[in-house]
Amino acid sequence: MSRPLSRFQSQTPWTPLPYSPWHETLWQFLCVASLVFGTWYIGWRWVASINYDALWFSIPLLIAETGSFIGLVLFTANLWSAKSPVRAPLPVTVRDCTDDAEVPDRPVSVDVFFATYSEDPELVRVGLQAAKKLTYPHPIDLRVHVLDDGKRPAMESVAREEGVNYVTRSDNVGFKAGNLRNAMASTSGDFILICDADMHPFPTFLEETLGYFRDPKVAWVQTPHWFYDIPPGIPLPAALGRRMGSLGRGIGRAFERIFGPVQVGEDPFANDPQLFFDVILRRRNWANASFCCGAGSIHRREAVMESALRQWSDQVAAAAGRNEKAARQLTGEEAITDSISDVMRWQSALEEEFQPYKFHVSEDIYTSIVLHSDRERGWKSVLHPVVQARMLSPNDLLSWTIQRFKYAGGTLDILAHDNPLFRHGLTLPQKLMYGSTFYSYLAPLWNIIFLVSPIVFLFSGIAPVSGYSLDFFVHIAPFLLLNELSQLVAMWGNSNAKGRAWYLAMFPLNMQALWAVVRGKKISFPVTPKDRQIGTYGRLVRWQIALVVVTMAGLAWGWAAYGMGREGYTLGAMIANTLWGFSNALSMIPVIRAAYWQPDAEFEAAIVEGALPSQGT
Repeated sequence: MSRPLSRFQSQTPWTPLPYSPWHETLWQFLCVASLVFGTWYIGWRWVASINYDALWFSIPLLIAETGSFIGLVLFTANLWSAKSPVRAPLPVTVRDCTDDAEVPDRPVSVDVFFATYSEDPELVRVGLQAAKKLTYPHPIDLRVHVLDDGKRPAMESVAREEGVNYVTRSDNVGFKAGNLRNAMASTSGDFILICDADMHPFPTFLEETLGYFRDPKVAWVQTPHWFYDIPPGIPLPAALGRRMGSLGRGIGRAFERIFGPVQVGEDPFANDPQLFFDVILRRRNWANASFCCGAGSIHRREAVMESALRQWSDQVAAAAGRNEKAARQLTGEEAITDSISDVMRWQSALEEEFQPYKFHVSEDIYTSIVLHSDRERGWKSVLHPVVQARMLSPNDLLSWTIQRFKYAGGTLDILAHDNPLFRHGLTLPQKLMYGSTFYSYLAPLWNIIFLVSPIVFLFSGIAPVSGYSLDFFVHIAPFLLLNELSQLVAMWGNSNAKGRAWYLAMFPLNMQALWAVVRGKKISFPVTPKDRQIGTYGRLVRWQIALVVVTMAGLAWGWAAYGMGREGYTLGAMIANTLWGFSNALSMIPVIRAAYWQPDAEFEAAIVEGALPSQGT
């Protein structure tokens, strides 16, 4: 085994956080206290702290704080409970997965879909080999399929060599969603395991997930994404030793004795998804609102097809109704004969697309919303917390930007055109959970104000509040302290610092996505590159760099003005805005560093070689 392969081999998935009712009670107490003091602070801000001499500054910041607080309320609802469904014993036959007594007593059948377009066929081959090793303690009908929208002879050759089915089509309508729909038309498995081209399922995938389907209402089970190629970084003593020799190694060891181990260059793009899957999405199980994230999910075919059929029927009826209304207006008749009405319905049926997977850049979450809103069937979803596959992460800022723009733009497009908050069929808890997701992508609207506000004060001396008095700190300090404490308890060992920094620093990207949706621009379906793109990307972080420079200049100007005793530059105002400005600037550093990050030689070699380790669970 080569040295780069050995390095990848050491990467293992995280262990899911254990559920503790005592921990949950403590978290719920702290978060309620945080919201109570937050409400007290926001109320005081509206009633007693407005600077009426600078309403142009004071009101936008107040609105931004209120908008951010609403997001905190939604996030708290999201994290309220970690209770999840209990996994039942594995089904022996398909009859164990349904309440229909007429279903034949036969082995469960599973179709494994590998959706691909332009990815390296050899990368897909490794995933196919992993899928063929899926284990199950009972007889099972397992079929693996390559869904190649690239229509490549090389990919077809790999499929043939691996003994799996090769599926393609004459067009690329609907992109990945259309690819999945096309494959569903030529397959018949009871369950569908969806894999991206770079996904390598663990042998235990079916054993870990199929037990949930003993509940005939469970429509899909999502497993966490785990990126085995996230740069592990190098120990601080070694990093300093490269630059400063033995002195650097000594300084690094001394630092680690005090503060604990530090890895330099670890996960430079904040790709580690544990916080999202093990905390955020997992804690939507209590509300039956954990949504599908595409790869790593297994679906009940009946649920996907039935929901699509119901939606298609509603669309046909609505289209026929519009056509009939137009015909009555045209002819002046009060009613249309049954024969003409039937023809119109038939024509509408021919024109409407039957879409098991919604033709959308975010087809996974869109399909989740459609299934969750089917109140008649009451479909359920489950986030299974144990990692069951490995995938590749973006290893340069360009690839990361393409991926995140697709996420942001797709989600905002759904919000604009099919808002789940107004969708019939979703329960109130489900609306709150989806609302938390969609609302988070509106954050740049207030994050920009938070980033600019200390700069405005530092250069002008104009405060956005009536005064940075003791009363101000008495109201804001308990809220900030309790909020930080409640988040630490809720995350239970997962650091949220890096995620919060990137959340704030993503403001140019999210604003671009928001502006594209507002203009009605179609969000495209770019494939996230699987290979590391060579070079640096300073142009992608020009706004973040500008913000840091201007903030630092503002701090210098502000303290100089304070030293000269200029009006408005009080000590309380300077302390508050210095902490605020420094915090903003520090939040920009990770994304700026990522733009210029270059892997060390060993890690670069592993990327180039396409190192693909065996299972590390």
